[in-house]
Amino acid sequence: MVIATVREWSDEEGWGVLDSPETPGGCWGHFSHIQVEGFRTLSPGQRVDLQWEAPGQDGYAYRAVNIFPRPD
Repeated sequence: MVIATVREWSDEEGWGVLDSPETPGGCWGHFSHIQVEGFRTLSPGQRVDLQWEAPGQDGYAYRAVNIFPRPD
């Protein structure tokens, strides 16, 4: 698990990009990977705990497996 920052997020499309030193170029994330109850969304600049895998998706080398919003 690594700490990542949300670069961009689209509620309309249900996905976004997360950045961390371990995922250079960005990590593709889908709303279904966000581990919270209720409406699943993220905001640019928000920090999250991220589990990822390679190969990625949609032009990104990495894809999120689990995204846990951080309380900080």
